[in-house]
Amino acid sequence: MKPKILDKYLTKQFLKTILFALVAFTLLFVVIDLMENLDDFIDSHAPYHIVFQYYLVFIPEIIRLMLPVSVLLAGLFVTGKLTNSNELTAIKSSGISIYRYMLPFVVTAFAISLFAIYFGGYVVPQANRHKIYLERTYLGKDIVRVGSNIYFQDSPYRIVTISYFNLHTDEASRVSIQEFSKKDLTKMTERIDAPRMKYDSLKHGWTLFRGVKRTFGDSTVNYSTFDKLTLTNLNFTPSEVIKKQRKPEELTLSELKEYARDRLNTGNDPTRIEIEYHSRLAFAFASLIVVLFGVPISANKRSGGLALQFGYSLLITFLYLVLMKISQAFGKNGALSPVLTAWSANILFFFAALVNLVRVRK
Repeated sequence: MKPKILDKYLTKQFLKTILFALVAFTLLFVVIDLMENLDDFIDSHAPYHIVFQYYLVFIPEIIRLMLPVSVLLAGLFVTGKLTNSNELTAIKSSGISIYRYMLPFVVTAFAISLFAIYFGGYVVPQANRHKIYLERTYLGKDIVRVGSNIYFQDSPYRIVTISYFNLHTDEASRVSIQEFSKKDLTKMTERIDAPRMKYDSLKHGWTLFRGVKRTFGDSTVNYSTFDKLTLTNLNFTPSEVIKKQRKPEELTLSELKEYARDRLNTGNDPTRIEIEYHSRLAFAFASLIVVLFGVPISANKRSGGLALQFGYSLLITFLYLVLMKISQAFGKNGALSPVLTAWSANILFFFAALVNLVRVRK
């Protein structure tokens, strides 16, 4: 068989199996989750179209999670099928090495990984935002509403608290701004409280209305009221107020990177956000890593059908996820850098794949 014809044949079989596995895993995932949440939907009297909408926006996250498993299963199944039918032996006899045989799998998996970066970094977060909104509204999960009870560190010496923020008018209610001493962070030097605060896009600052300003000295407190006070030294805009309250899974790659930078600039630890950012990139390339690791294993198997290949894929995926969780635990404790934390599982599996490639029969 000519290499180009072989490449087309293997790529077609590989992609068809990936698609079949994705559909099967997605349906299984949806059925299991529906069984788990059905009582919550019934208790909250959620309409049928809301339930349908919930699982529609849940599918992108399922695809992101199941894509490496599907790619691995497809690589193992296609190779195992060719091995058991002696087609792989015939391919090797024609002068095509196992390395050349793996080329269409590797190229396809690399293309899938590039797609997964965009899909997992931008499409999935957008779907997750709507999914989380539906969970809060109809399932009673995460009771704190977006836009309420917001507090954050605006600088190393400033804390901002907002009871409610109106997304449509860019207006905050019941606001407190607290300044602390640069020499002693336990000592408050100034506090401003106001029932209302609105963003001024012309002055690029926030205007507080009918509030109170207190300045704390060593043994004195200066108290003054104001009808209107504009502050231009605050480091956040209306769009950033809600962004600060979003969960990491709701943020795109660009927003995660910006969020980590903002946390660093305000004196907060950005490690967890940086780990989330690099983990998304690393997980996107899991499809490529598992193909390099799994296909050589399947190429040497002479027995076993789909059930055995499915078992291999689950075992390898379990090991991969365990290594990822272990490395994340070390990273969040500061023992590893965010980059090494995110990529350590891929690095270990890549070296294991190199060992398999060297030992595989040619």
